[in-house]
Amino acid sequence: MVSPARLCLLCKGSRRLCGWRVCPLLSRKRVIPKIKERIGNEFFGPSTSVFIGHNFYPNVYVGPLASLDSDHLETIDSPRSWFGKPYSNIIEMRSFVLRSKQRENVFSRSRFVENTQELALAKKPTDVELEFKKKPTISFEYSDIVQPMGPSASLKKMRITENPVIPRKTERVVNDELKAEEAGFLLYKQAKDVYKVSNILSSGILGLEKSRKLVPTRWSITATDDIIFKRLVKKVKEQKQINDYFVFSSEYLDNHFSFLLMPGNWEFENFEAWSPGSTWSFNLKKTEILEEYEPFHGRTKYANLQAGGYYASRLAVIEYLNRIGKQARVVGFREIHEGYTIPLGVWVVRETARNAFLSKPSRFETLRDALKHIDSKLRLNITEFIRKSRILRQRRLGDFN
Repeated sequence: MVSPARLCLLCKGSRRLCGWRVCPLLSRKRVIPKIKERIGNEFFGPSTSVFIGHNFYPNVYVGPLASLDSDHLETIDSPRSWFGKPYSNIIEMRSFVLRSKQRENVFSRSRFVENTQELALAKKPTDVELEFKKKPTISFEYSDIVQPMGPSASLKKMRITENPVIPRKTERVVNDELKAEEAGFLLYKQAKDVYKVSNILSSGILGLEKSRKLVPTRWSITATDDIIFKRLVKKVKEQKQINDYFVFSSEYLDNHFSFLLMPGNWEFENFEAWSPGSTWSFNLKKTEILEEYEPFHGRTKYANLQAGGYYASRLAVIEYLNRIGKQARVVGFREIHEGYTIPLGVWVVRETARNAFLSKPSRFETLRDALKHIDSKLRLNITEFIRKSRILRQRRLGDFN
């Protein structure tokens, strides 16, 4: 197998050897001239969200994210609407996100932090005036957790030029003396998606007044998935078990997902199989399988092997079970193939998993038949996963009848 790194050398963006219609790497270069035209020492335009860095914690970089592209204001900060879009479209769109930043302590109550919180709470983009210490640096940031970003600059001054439109229901939740976990779940129930909730959480506006603090964006994303899951799983554990075996599948950006739902009380196991040459695994000689598990009573340790991907996948599962009013044993399979070369954030996991549960499942009477079906969808042989599995190696009456 030729690694993507070598494919890129052979292709140089012209032969489409990776299978993508448009080269993701050239997508970035194509937008650079347009970005240069739109940046300077000052900026006026819409802020779509805020970003809190994690480096130098507890003295972190804080500031609004602004859009240099007025054509995609409704979608530029809405990962839920990105699912199905080509690699190149997402990279180009997010390259026009301008990150402005100022160093603040996480417990800061400065006017700048208050302004940042107002921008996070706003239900639509809010116009801001930004003055920078230096012209923004053209760079592109990619991460396994957060969405891609474009140029960045240190702030000299920021001014909000219009009143942020903050929903009254949101204001009530924020103004009540609620713990951050409770407030976050209430916002989620108000039909705020997890992306808006995590942005509000990161701004430091949630929680009891004395304990409020800024939360780095990459941490708030996973924390939000975990907060919502813990509330939903309590309800799911009280529901009746499913009767048959169900398989849900979806794929996107060379990420292949299958979820096996089995009769039994709630427990969850998740696999990630990283192919040689995919993101983070250019030096692997064979596919690496990572496994995480939690029993009925939950887990107490962070899922270090899969990090945010575990929590995003688990959220999609529990949202579905809560929706149908059932509980089940669940095993998730994710194969990351070599076409996934540039990380776009953990939303890829969350939305591909969610998409799997929007389709009609395949239904089976035995575990053997369900596993045979999953095996037909995976590149690796299903036995590779069974060997490592804590759930699939259990033997229960009915599984193999």
